[in-house]
Amino acid sequence: MATGHTQQTDVIIVGAGPVGLFSVFECGMVRLNCHVVDVLDDPGGQCTALYPEKPIYDIPGFPRIEAAELIVRLKAQAAAFRPVYHLGEQVQALEPLTGGFWRLTTSKGTVLQAKAVIIAAGVGAFGPNRPPLPGIESYEGKSVFYYVTQRETFRGKRVVIAGGGDTAVDWALSLAEIAGRVSVIHRRDRFRAAPDSEARLKALAKAGKIDLVVPYQLHSLEGAGGQLTAVTVATLEGATKRIEADVLLPFFGLSMSLGPIADWGLALERNQIEVDPATAATNKTGIFGVGDVVTYPGKLKLILTGFAEAAIAARSAYALIHPETPLHFEYSTTSGVPDA
Repeated sequence: MATGHTQQTDVIIVGAGPVGLFSVFECGMVRLNCHVVDVLDDPGGQCTALYPEKPIYDIPGFPRIEAAELIVRLKAQAAAFRPVYHLGEQVQALEPLTGGFWRLTTSKGTVLQAKAVIIAAGVGAFGPNRPPLPGIESYEGKSVFYYVTQRETFRGKRVVIAGGGDTAVDWALSLAEIAGRVSVIHRRDRFRAAPDSEARLKALAKAGKIDLVVPYQLHSLEGAGGQLTAVTVATLEGATKRIEADVLLPFFGLSMSLGPIADWGLALERNQIEVDPATAATNKTGIFGVGDVVTYPGKLKLILTGFAEAAIAARSAYALIHPETPLHFEYSTTSGVPDA
């Protein structure tokens, strides 16, 4: 409901990634209405923007589900509660008002007011960590890519993947099925990926289906007009090796920034928001945090952990908004889905 130019709701959710979308559902289950703000033009966060075709294996009930499909299902689950989305808008300010309300203003002038705010901003504003290679900018978006959005783009191509984390290993395993050749560059023989994924990678290398180029790191690029022809790698001792390549995928993680959220007076630890895991509450009454943006002792950065935090935050928000009406916990098998 709009009050002048201010739109009133029960809960404002900052971030429309998977955990933000599930927060809509959990708030709906306790009959709280939501507005959702996200700087991206489409819901889904990193799942949509960075790896829509990447398979995810640890979503309960889905032995394997692609990131884009997960977002489609989460949006459908949240749709029953008719959330209002404000996409392509960055949160600029969050101010306390009398009566325990918060007023949020976006980059497009949208003004929202609510008693509860759930921050589900993932890693915040993000961008790739670029390797320091001379002239790499001329190849970016043509034959150097920091994200994979369509796996089919690389069919039949000679792909060089640089990095040793889950993203590098997972895409090496996936692209090995369709690429002409996959070479994985890492500065050490051990990887920082899930043990099973690393074992599969090394099994493919042993079978001759993937080239493991270790211990090497990126040294220089060859090509013209934005199109790579080869990647040169080097050991720490200076020995070099030339690898013919059509595509380079450097996976060295993301540079992350909380943006304006860092100025809201929230308790932070290493660029993450500190919350009480029992309530998902921050140090500011009425502001809660869920997902990768938060930290607490024992925190696991998993989507499924964020889903559990969303349920906790929704119930904490209800207790704040309706202190006079205790919420009696019910399983969804008992309560069903309430009318929105």
